Amino acid sequence: MWKPLLLAFAFAGVVPGDARAPLDREPSIVGARVFYGPGPGFDTIDTDLISRAKTRVDMTAYVLSDARVVDALAAAAARGVHIRLYLDPEQNGPRANARDSKLGALLRTPNVEARMKSSAGDLMHIKSYEVDGRWLRSGSANFSFSGEAKQDNDIVVFESAEFADAYIRRFDDIWSRRDNGKFKP
Repeated sequence: MWKPLLLAFAFAGVVPGDARAPLDREPSIVGARVFYGPGPGFDTIDTDLISRAKTRVDMTAYVLSDARVVDALAAAAARGVHIRLYLDPEQNGPRANARDSKLGALLRTPNVEARMKSSAGDLMHIKSYEVDGRWLRSGSANFSFSGEAKQDNDIVVFESAEFADAYIRRFDDIWSRRDNGKFKP
């Protein structure tokens, strides 16, 4: 009796419990756009996507130094968008603390919160963000001039509430770590 049921599950692509591999557990139907750079327009993808934000942006960034991306986040915050930044501790250096730094100014902007991974651990190496629970941006490109204009990188933008929600759950987990540091620009 159980063999026909197992066979039916196999044909349906359903495996009971957590027996499936990670690639098989995640949904595969999604609106996705894949970009390879450097190339024309590659360096405008992040600013365009952030400019669409109406309620929130949750960003994990190993490097956040591209002035255009920082400006786009500041403009979103000025529109009332809630920005949460989770950064690598290396970002808490002179750039973040200098009074004339764009990153420092962003970190002092209303509607912007920032935390950093404990410096005792490994790198915070994710380069992703979600916008309004609707879009998820991921890929190898850092939020830096060289990452978006000079280096060989990719950016993948998913228009999927389900993917954005999965990212938000992970973001909330790392955001709430007890050993996180806070920026004090």
